[in-house]
Amino acid sequence: MTVTYTSRVATARFGGFSQLLLLWRGSIYKLLYRELLLFLTAYLGLSLAYRFLLSESQRRLFEKLVLYCDKSANLIPVSFVLGFYVALVLERWWGQFRTVPAPDGLMVAVAGSVHGADARGRLLRRTLLRYGSLAALLVLRAVSTPVYKRFPTTDHLVQAGFLTREERRRLDALRSPYNKFWVPCAWFGALAGQARREGRVRDDCALKLLMEELNRFRAHCSLLFHYDWISVPLVYTQVVTIAVYTFFLTCLIGRQFLDPAQGYAGHELDLGVPVFTLLQFFFYVGWLKVAEQLINPFGEDDDDFETNTLIDRNFQVSMLAVDELYGEVPALQRDRYWDAASPRAPYTAAAAPPRRPAFRGSAFDVTLAKEEMQFQPLEELGDPLGDPLGDPQPGPRRTSSSEEPPPGDGDPQERWPLHPHAEPPV
Repeated sequence: MTVTYTSRVATARFGGFSQLLLLWRGSIYKLLYRELLLFLTAYLGLSLAYRFLLSESQRRLFEKLVLYCDKSANLIPVSFVLGFYVALVLERWWGQFRTVPAPDGLMVAVAGSVHGADARGRLLRRTLLRYGSLAALLVLRAVSTPVYKRFPTTDHLVQAGFLTREERRRLDALRSPYNKFWVPCAWFGALAGQARREGRVRDDCALKLLMEELNRFRAHCSLLFHYDWISVPLVYTQVVTIAVYTFFLTCLIGRQFLDPAQGYAGHELDLGVPVFTLLQFFFYVGWLKVAEQLINPFGEDDDDFETNTLIDRNFQVSMLAVDELYGEVPALQRDRYWDAASPRAPYTAAAAPPRRPAFRGSAFDVTLAKEEMQFQPLEELGDPLGDPLGDPQPGPRRTSSSEEPPPGDGDPQERWPLHPHAEPPV
């Protein structure tokens, strides 16, 4: 369902984004055209009633109402509350994408730590990765509408091969009202410990690696579940929605064109259709629709995450990594740059870079005259460690610290003038 247009804007060019404006699937036009048509219809209905249905006295009252609404619309802080809200929703959307559990780290750890080319070793590796896929599936089934439609019951999980009948019986027998995505993680840990006792996991460091990857995978599942549980505060969503809709309900009256003959300020021209008000509606309500689509990316919108595709990819790749690819290492051969002192990969004609010197640092672009590159005698430069206020004053120099009089000895009058305004010692 994701709309991908990255290749269309891979290179910046004149009007680069303009080629995206005619796309329909996933576009703002598809999200907004119903609201825009409703607003325009209501606006034209009021305009026609003002021009042809109202009496003269009623028109004067309506004109006063228009002026009042036009002035009051500026009191609604639409851009302020809407901008912060969309920024919050966008940050939340990106956070949800980053927490979608991927088994890549887990499958590499299992393939490298659980040994055995026999049927038992194969069974252990496949079961461990199946438990990981089951944990992710139980979370995605709870947060994603397309995944729930695909696997509405645990019977469907058994038929799909993610659960055995014995495992489903044990899962259903657990008396817990909460989501049970953590149960396959517990099975994974117990089975990894059993593999260690059997010698399939050869040392405790490998077992520790397996448990660390499991905890990382489980943390992603848990965080994704909590994203679905803890939403953006309802009051914030309500405030933003009320602000946007109230603003345009006010504009529906306040942006009406009035009779130029009445001499109202700002109503010297009668266009009939409020072009810039429609643009404002497109931007503000479109902004709100963007937040509406991004606040839950696990639905069935055009730009929501393709969770079913992620499940298919993750399950297939993880099984391939721990089964068919287990112990399969290509024969070692010398690479084609074995004897090259400075290897360099070739280019095609389409990708050949322009001929220019390699970048060595921005300071190498500085040009200096020949006389500026000559070292200067140190006597002319002075001592860089000297007194920053000038040359040190000449005076007697002690050759040993033993020559310094001890504290309290000597005439105090000789040691008194430390400050011009200090009192003499008694």
